[in-house]
This record gives sequence, structure tokens and C-alpha cells, in this order.
Amino acid sequence: MNELIDHLPPGACDTHMHFYDHHYAAAPAAVLRPPNATPEDYRALQAALGLERVIVVQPTTYGLDNSCQLAGMTEFGDAARGVMVVNEATTRQEIARLTDLGVRGARFHMLPGGAVPWSSLDATAALVAPFGWHIQLQLNGLDLIEHEAQVRRLPTPLVVDHIGRFTPPPTPDHASVQLLVSLVEEGRTWVKLSAPYESSMQGPDFADQDPIVQTLTALAPERMLWASNWPHPGQNNPLTEQDLIRLMARWLPTPELRHQVLVTNPAELYEF
Repeated sequence: MNELIDHLPPGACDTHMHFYDHHYAAAPAAVLRPPNATPEDYRALQAALGLERVIVVQPTTYGLDNSCQLAGMTEFGDAARGVMVVNEATTRQEIARLTDLGVRGARFHMLPGGAVPWSSLDATAALVAPFGWHIQLQLNGLDLIEHEAQVRRLPTPLVVDHIGRFTPPPTPDHASVQLLVSLVEEGRTWVKLSAPYESSMQGPDFADQDPIVQTLTALAPERMLWASNWPHPGQNNPLTEQDLIRLMARWLPTPELRHQVLVTNPAELYEF
């Protein structure tokens, strides 16, 4: 792979990626309509990085229609799990069906293009909690304080996307980051170390993300997850395989930390 990471541990998991296929209709409100990104394409990334497990996440492009992601999941068998988009109108029978297919979380994207609003979060969380699902939340982390009470009363674990996606990036002592730190300390919140380009003001190395990453990994390595965010939707210059490796080497510099974040943590959360 490169001189910094010779190999990833067996069972290494990418906890956030998407499939795109023009045979599936985009939602009317879709902001992003990326080119096709197929299971075959993703297998090439897996092979290049040495990844064995994958979490398929419903993108905003398809709204509440999870069909494209579910079809992609089947190509990877028991090495795949899913995070899909549902709402309070979804039936318990459908949640049970999705659970049987390997879905373990409900995604909320609280930025343009998201299909389910804050007003649906409580009822949706109550619906999926009995099935052992978590809530996966993407937002500008600077808005987390505004929704603190709602997030704290969730009856499910919480997974926060993309290092909190604090835009623009604050220092770790900022109140919004400290709130995320507090949530992680309480033991039911996980954070994905992924997609630094979504909030960084210092490309191409995204060094302004490092202080928050370092704070979180030092605090609770057992609650960190790693993800590629492949195929990097909306990016004019998507990260290469070597870019991903360089970031991983910087954020997860020891074999012990890589095993914790890439293998142990996702195995627990996604029930591998």
C-alpha cells in the first residue's frame, strides 16, 4: 500500500460508502446526482486498500428509495451491512425486513438534499430502537448545540458522520466540539473519521481536521470508526487510494489503533 501502512488487519471495515446507478430514479429534491459507482468499481477499492467489510449507506440522491443500496449490499453477502433512510411512516414490517437484510441504522442527513427532517427524528428513532438500530446523523456540527436536547434523548446509539462536519472547523475547545466530546464520553455516540473535504478549509491535506480527530481518538478510540466516503460524491478532485492511506496513517498511526477502529469497533456496532 505504502511505506506508512504495509497492510490492514483482517476484517478491516469501511463504514461509509455509496452506490450510484442511473437505472434507479433520483429523488426530485436530490442535490447530488453522481456518475455510476457500482459494486464492481468498489471491489477495486477494497482490493487496493485491503478492506474486507463494508457499510453501505443510503445517499441523499435516492431519498427514501433504498433499492439501489440494498441491491449493492447483496453483492457482498455477510461482509456487508447497511444504513438506510426510513421515517416514522415506515412500517414495522419493513424495518424487520431491512434488519433481516443486514441494515443496522437509520440515516439522517440534516443538510440540503436530506429526505427526513429533524421533526421526524424522535418518532423514527422510537420505531427502529426495538430492532437494535442506531441513528446516523450528518449535520454541520456547529448546529449540534441547537439540537442537544433532541440528540440526548435518543433511545438508540448515535453515529456522527464525517468528524462532525464542523463548518468552518473550530478548535477543539469550541462549545460544539466539546458537546460532541461529551456525547462520546457518555458511551453511546460513535464518530466516523471520514470525508475531511466536507468541512476543511485547508485542502489538499486537510490539516485543520487533525486537532479534532486527535482529540476524539485520544478520548475514546473504542468509539471511532473509519470510512472512505467512496466515491466522494460532489468532489471535483476525489481522494485517491493513496490519499486515503495517507490520511489513515496520520489519523490511525499505530497497528493497535487501526485494529481497534477498523475491526473491533465496526464489528461491535454493525454486528459482524
